[in-house]
Amino acid sequence: MPYAYDPELLPWIPRIPRLSIVDIEQTRRDEMDMFAGMPKYVPPAPFETRDLTVPGPSNAPDVLIRVYAPANRAGVLPGLVYIHPGGFVLGGIGMSTDDAAAIAVEVGAVVVSVEYRLAPEHPFPAGLEDCYAALTWTAANAADLGIDPDRLAVGGESAGGGLSAAVALLARDRGGPPLCFQLLGVPELDDRLDTPSMRAFTDTPIWHRPNAELSWDYYLGKGVRGTDGVSPYAAPARAEDLSGLPPAYVTACEFDPLRDEGLAYAQRLIQAGVPTELHHYPGTFHGSTVITDARVTQRMTTARTTALRHALHPTP
Repeated sequence: MPYAYDPELLPWIPRIPRLSIVDIEQTRRDEMDMFAGMPKYVPPAPFETRDLTVPGPSNAPDVLIRVYAPANRAGVLPGLVYIHPGGFVLGGIGMSTDDAAAIAVEVGAVVVSVEYRLAPEHPFPAGLEDCYAALTWTAANAADLGIDPDRLAVGGESAGGGLSAAVALLARDRGGPPLCFQLLGVPELDDRLDTPSMRAFTDTPIWHRPNAELSWDYYLGKGVRGTDGVSPYAAPARAEDLSGLPPAYVTACEFDPLRDEGLAYAQRLIQAGVPTELHHYPGTFHGSTVITDARVTQRMTTARTTALRHALHPTP
Protein backbone atom coordinates (compact mmCIF):
# COMPACT_ATOMS: atom_id res chain seq x y z
CA MET A 1 0.00 0.00 0.00
CA PRO A 2 1.21 3.59 -0.54
CA TYR A 3 2.63 5.51 2.43
CA ALA A 4 3.12 9.26 2.88
CA TYR A 5 6.78 9.01 3.85
CA ASP A 6 8.74 12.11 4.75
CA PRO A 7 10.10 13.56 1.46
CA GLU A 8 13.69 13.37 2.68
CA LEU A 9 13.34 9.68 3.51
CA LEU A 10 11.64 8.73 0.25
CA PRO A 11 14.73 8.64 -2.03
CA TRP A 12 16.51 6.27 0.35
CA ILE A 13 13.77 3.68 0.59
CA PRO A 14 14.71 1.78 -2.61
CA ARG A 15 18.25 1.45 -1.21
CA ILE A 16 17.11 -0.07 2.09
CA PRO A 17 17.17 -3.88 2.00
CA ARG A 18 13.86 -5.61 2.62
CA LEU A 19 14.75 -7.23 5.90
CA SER A 20 13.30 -10.69 6.44
CA ILE A 21 13.91 -12.97 9.40
CA VAL A 22 12.51 -16.11 7.77
CA ASP A 23 16.05 -17.48 7.40
CA ILE A 24 17.74 -16.31 10.59
CA GLU A 25 21.18 -17.70 9.81
CA GLN A 26 21.31 -16.07 6.38
CA THR A 27 20.07 -12.75 7.71
CA ARG A 28 22.69 -12.81 10.46
CA ARG A 29 25.40 -13.41 7.86
CA ASP A 30 24.09 -10.50 5.79
CA GLU A 31 23.25 -8.00 8.50
CA MET A 32 26.63 -6.25 8.64
CA ASP A 33 26.33 -5.42 4.92
CA MET A 34 22.64 -4.53 4.83
CA PHE A 35 23.06 -0.90 5.77
CA ALA A 36 26.69 -0.42 4.76
CA GLY A 37 25.79 2.37 2.31
CA MET A 38 23.95 4.47 4.85
CA PRO A 39 25.57 7.60 6.38
CA LYS A 40 27.58 6.84 9.52
CA TYR A 41 27.72 8.72 12.80
CA VAL A 42 30.79 10.91 13.31
CA PRO A 43 31.26 11.67 17.02
CA PRO A 44 31.98 15.32 17.83
CA ALA A 45 34.44 14.28 20.55
CA PRO A 46 36.58 11.22 21.27
CA PHE A 47 35.33 8.31 23.33
CA GLU A 48 36.80 5.16 24.84
CA THR A 49 35.54 1.59 24.82
CA ARG A 50 36.44 -1.60 26.62
CA ASP A 51 34.96 -5.06 26.50
CA LEU A 52 34.28 -7.03 29.67
CA THR A 53 32.54 -10.25 30.60
CA VAL A 54 30.28 -10.13 33.63
CA PRO A 55 28.48 -12.92 35.50
CA GLY A 56 25.37 -14.10 33.75
CA PRO A 57 22.14 -15.24 35.32
CA SER A 58 22.13 -18.41 37.42
CA ASN A 59 23.47 -21.45 35.53
CA ALA A 60 24.02 -19.38 32.37
CA PRO A 61 27.16 -18.20 30.55
CA ASP A 62 28.84 -14.91 31.31
CA VAL A 63 27.55 -11.87 29.48
CA LEU A 64 29.73 -9.76 27.20
CA ILE A 65 29.37 -6.01 27.63
CA ARG A 66 31.03 -3.06 25.94
CA VAL A 67 31.55 0.06 28.03
CA TYR A 68 31.57 3.44 26.27
CA ALA A 69 32.68 6.62 27.99
CA PRO A 70 33.79 10.11 26.93
CA ALA A 71 37.55 10.35 26.68
CA ASN A 72 39.35 12.37 29.35
CA ARG A 73 36.28 12.55 31.57
CA ALA A 74 36.53 14.02 35.03
CA GLY A 75 34.49 12.73 37.96
CA VAL A 76 31.56 10.36 38.00
CA LEU A 77 28.96 10.32 35.24
CA PRO A 78 25.45 8.91 34.92
CA GLY A 79 25.13 5.41 33.49
CA LEU A 80 22.89 3.88 30.84
CA VAL A 81 22.54 0.14 30.28
CA TYR A 82 21.90 0.04 26.53
CA ILE A 83 20.02 -2.87 24.92
CA HIS A 84 20.41 -3.26 21.17
CA PRO A 85 17.62 -3.78 18.60
CA GLY A 86 17.10 -6.78 16.34
CA GLY A 87 13.69 -8.34 16.94
CA PHE A 88 15.13 -10.55 19.73
CA VAL A 89 17.02 -12.50 17.04
CA LEU A 90 19.55 -10.17 15.36
CA GLY A 91 22.19 -7.63 16.23
CA GLY A 92 24.79 -7.24 18.92
CA ILE A 93 27.07 -4.71 20.52
CA GLY A 94 29.05 -4.37 17.30
CA MET A 95 25.93 -3.19 15.46
CA SER A 96 25.07 -0.61 18.11
CA THR A 97 28.25 1.43 18.25
CA ASP A 98 26.72 4.56 16.70
CA ASP A 99 23.90 4.82 19.24
CA ALA A 100 26.04 3.92 22.24
CA ALA A 101 28.84 6.29 21.24
CA ALA A 102 26.43 9.13 20.51
CA ILE A 103 24.85 8.81 23.94
CA ALA A 104 28.21 8.56 25.69
CA VAL A 105 29.68 11.60 23.93
CA GLU A 106 26.68 13.87 23.49
CA VAL A 107 24.89 13.15 26.76
CA GLY A 108 28.00 12.68 28.87
CA ALA A 109 27.37 9.21 30.23
CA VAL A 110 28.92 5.81 30.71
CA VAL A 111 27.05 3.46 28.39
CA VAL A 112 27.06 -0.28 29.07
CA SER A 113 26.01 -2.11 25.89
CA VAL A 114 24.83 -5.70 26.41
CA GLU A 115 25.49 -8.71 24.17
CA TYR A 116 22.45 -10.68 25.29
CA ARG A 117 21.61 -14.16 24.04
CA LEU A 118 19.39 -14.28 20.97
CA ALA A 119 16.33 -16.31 20.08
CA PRO A 120 15.40 -18.80 18.72
CA GLU A 121 18.42 -20.62 20.12
CA HIS A 122 17.85 -18.88 23.46
CA PRO A 123 14.15 -18.02 23.86
CA PHE A 124 12.60 -15.94 26.63
CA PRO A 125 13.69 -15.37 29.34
CA ALA A 126 17.37 -15.89 28.38
CA GLY A 127 18.03 -12.54 26.70
CA LEU A 128 16.06 -10.61 29.30
CA GLU A 129 17.90 -12.27 32.17
CA ASP A 130 21.23 -11.41 30.51
CA CYS A 131 20.18 -7.76 30.35
CA TYR A 132 19.05 -7.78 33.96
CA ALA A 133 22.33 -9.43 35.02
CA ALA A 134 24.23 -6.67 33.21
CA LEU A 135 22.16 -4.06 35.04
CA THR A 136 22.75 -5.57 38.47
CA TRP A 137 26.49 -5.93 37.75
CA THR A 138 26.67 -2.33 36.56
CA ALA A 139 24.97 -1.10 39.72
CA ALA A 140 27.23 -3.21 41.95
CA ASN A 141 30.35 -1.96 40.14
CA ALA A 142 29.27 1.64 39.67
CA ALA A 143 32.27 3.04 41.54
CA ASP A 144 34.78 1.17 39.38
CA LEU A 145 32.93 2.26 36.23
CA GLY A 146 32.81 5.89 37.33
CA ILE A 147 29.00 5.84 37.44
CA ASP A 148 26.82 7.70 39.89
CA PRO A 149 24.49 4.92 41.16
CA ASP A 150 21.71 7.45 41.71
CA ARG A 151 21.73 8.25 38.00
CA LEU A 152 21.45 4.82 36.44
CA ALA A 153 19.08 4.28 33.51
CA VAL A 154 18.13 1.60 31.01
CA GLY A 155 17.25 2.06 27.36
CA GLY A 156 17.22 0.74 23.85
CA GLU A 157 15.51 0.68 20.49
CA SER A 158 12.92 -1.71 19.03
CA ALA A 159 13.36 -5.10 20.72
CA GLY A 160 15.90 -3.30 22.90
CA GLY A 161 13.17 -0.84 23.87
CA GLY A 162 10.87 -3.72 24.79
CA LEU A 163 13.62 -5.43 26.77
CA SER A 164 14.35 -2.12 28.51
CA ALA A 165 10.71 -1.87 29.58
CA ALA A 166 10.90 -5.45 30.85
CA VAL A 167 14.14 -4.77 32.73
CA ALA A 168 12.47 -1.78 34.41
CA LEU A 169 9.59 -4.04 35.45
CA LEU A 170 12.00 -6.65 36.81
CA ALA A 171 14.01 -4.07 38.74
CA ARG A 172 10.81 -2.79 40.36
CA ASP A 173 9.41 -6.22 41.14
CA ARG A 174 12.64 -7.84 42.34
CA GLY A 175 13.75 -4.88 44.38
CA GLY A 176 16.69 -4.49 42.05
CA PRO A 177 18.82 -1.46 41.26
CA PRO A 178 16.80 1.77 41.36
CA LEU A 179 16.51 3.30 37.92
CA CYS A 180 16.17 7.01 37.27
CA PHE A 181 14.95 6.69 33.67
CA GLN A 182 13.88 4.32 30.90
CA LEU A 183 14.47 5.11 27.22
CA LEU A 184 11.95 3.20 25.09
CA GLY A 185 12.70 3.84 21.43
CA VAL A 186 10.05 2.41 19.06
CA PRO A 187 9.61 -0.45 21.56
CA GLU A 188 8.50 -4.00 20.76
CA LEU A 189 6.07 -4.66 23.60
CA ASP A 190 3.04 -6.72 22.63
CA ASP A 191 2.94 -10.31 21.36
CA ARG A 192 -0.81 -10.13 20.62
CA LEU A 193 -0.23 -8.20 17.36
CA ASP A 194 -3.74 -6.78 17.39
CA THR A 195 -3.30 -3.02 17.06
CA PRO A 196 -4.44 -1.06 13.99
CA SER A 197 -0.83 -0.31 12.98
CA MET A 198 0.21 -3.94 13.35
CA ARG A 199 -2.70 -5.11 11.23
CA ALA A 200 -2.13 -2.45 8.55
CA PHE A 201 1.63 -2.35 7.99
CA THR A 202 2.50 -5.60 6.25
CA ASP A 203 4.97 -4.26 3.68
CA THR A 204 6.80 -1.36 5.33
CA PRO A 205 10.62 -1.09 5.15
CA ILE A 206 12.79 -2.96 7.67
CA TRP A 207 9.96 -4.01 10.01
CA HIS A 208 6.49 -5.22 9.10
CA ARG A 209 3.88 -7.62 10.39
CA PRO A 210 5.45 -10.80 8.89
CA ASN A 211 8.70 -10.04 10.74
CA ALA A 212 6.80 -9.23 13.92
CA GLU A 213 5.02 -12.59 13.82
CA LEU A 214 8.29 -14.47 13.37
CA SER A 215 10.03 -12.37 16.01
CA TRP A 216 7.55 -13.34 18.71
CA ASP A 217 7.45 -16.96 17.53
CA TYR A 218 11.23 -17.16 17.87
CA TYR A 219 11.26 -15.38 21.22
CA LEU A 220 8.36 -17.17 22.90
CA GLY A 221 8.24 -20.45 20.97
CA LYS A 222 5.95 -21.29 18.09
CA GLY A 223 2.27 -21.28 19.00
CA VAL A 224 2.70 -19.22 22.18
CA ARG A 225 2.23 -15.61 21.02
CA GLY A 226 -1.22 -14.23 21.63
CA THR A 227 -2.18 -16.99 24.07
CA ASP A 228 -3.09 -16.64 27.71
CA GLY A 229 -0.28 -16.76 30.21
CA VAL A 230 2.45 -14.94 28.26
CA SER A 231 4.60 -13.24 30.88
CA PRO A 232 4.49 -9.44 31.13
CA TYR A 233 8.28 -9.62 31.39
CA ALA A 234 8.25 -11.04 27.85
CA ALA A 235 5.58 -8.63 26.57
CA PRO A 236 5.42 -5.58 28.87
CA ALA A 237 2.16 -4.43 27.26
CA ARG A 238 0.57 -7.26 29.24
CA ALA A 239 1.70 -5.83 32.61
CA GLU A 240 -1.38 -4.86 34.62
CA ASP A 241 0.38 -2.44 36.96
CA LEU A 242 2.81 0.16 35.59
CA SER A 243 2.99 2.26 38.74
CA GLY A 244 6.31 2.80 40.46
CA LEU A 245 8.34 2.60 37.27
CA PRO A 246 11.05 5.13 36.41
CA PRO A 247 10.29 8.17 34.23
CA ALA A 248 10.07 7.24 30.56
CA TYR A 249 10.82 8.61 27.13
CA VAL A 250 8.90 6.82 24.35
CA THR A 251 9.14 7.27 20.59
CA ALA A 252 6.87 6.02 17.82
CA CYS A 253 7.07 6.19 14.01
CA GLU A 254 3.98 6.75 11.90
CA PHE A 255 4.45 3.85 9.46
CA ASP A 256 5.72 1.29 11.96
CA PRO A 257 3.67 -1.76 12.95
CA LEU A 258 4.94 -1.18 16.50
CA ARG A 259 3.52 2.36 16.55
CA ASP A 260 0.29 1.76 18.42
CA GLU A 261 1.69 -0.51 21.13
CA GLY A 262 4.27 2.17 21.92
CA LEU A 263 1.63 4.89 22.04
CA ALA A 264 -0.63 2.75 24.24
CA TYR A 265 2.19 1.87 26.64
CA ALA A 266 3.16 5.51 27.00
CA GLN A 267 -0.45 6.45 27.71
CA ARG A 268 -0.72 3.73 30.35
CA LEU A 269 2.51 4.90 31.98
CA ILE A 270 1.05 8.39 32.20
CA GLN A 271 -2.18 7.04 33.66
CA ALA A 272 -0.15 5.11 36.24
CA GLY A 273 1.53 8.32 37.40
CA VAL A 274 4.87 7.71 35.68
CA PRO A 275 6.38 10.92 34.26
CA THR A 276 6.46 10.15 30.54
CA GLU A 277 7.51 12.05 27.44
CA LEU A 278 6.07 10.74 24.17
CA HIS A 279 7.11 11.62 20.63
CA HIS A 280 5.32 10.45 17.48
CA TYR A 281 7.11 11.28 14.24
CA PRO A 282 4.98 11.66 11.07
CA GLY A 283 6.33 10.28 7.82
CA THR A 284 8.82 7.94 9.47
CA PHE A 285 9.11 4.16 9.52
CA HIS A 286 10.75 1.65 11.82
CA GLY A 287 14.50 2.12 11.58
CA SER A 288 14.30 5.23 9.42
CA THR A 289 16.90 6.82 11.70
CA VAL A 290 19.53 5.01 9.60
CA ILE A 291 18.97 7.92 7.19
CA THR A 292 20.94 10.25 9.42
CA ASP A 293 20.96 13.27 7.09
CA ALA A 294 17.17 13.63 7.05
CA ARG A 295 15.90 16.51 9.14
CA VAL A 296 13.28 14.32 10.81
CA THR A 297 16.05 11.95 11.95
CA GLN A 298 18.04 14.88 13.28
CA ARG A 299 14.98 16.05 15.22
CA MET A 300 14.57 12.57 16.65
CA THR A 301 18.17 12.23 17.76
CA THR A 302 18.30 15.78 19.15
CA ALA A 303 15.13 15.21 21.15
CA ARG A 304 16.49 11.93 22.51
CA THR A 305 19.78 13.53 23.50
CA THR A 306 17.97 16.42 25.20
CA ALA A 307 15.69 14.07 27.12
CA LEU A 308 18.64 11.96 28.30
CA ARG A 309 20.59 15.06 29.35
CA HIS A 310 17.64 16.33 31.39
CA ALA A 311 17.10 12.93 33.01
CA LEU A 312 20.73 12.05 33.69
CA HIS A 313 22.04 15.52 34.47
CA PRO A 314 19.14 17.02 36.44
CA THR A 315 19.31 20.62 37.50
CA PRO A 316 19.53 20.92 41.30
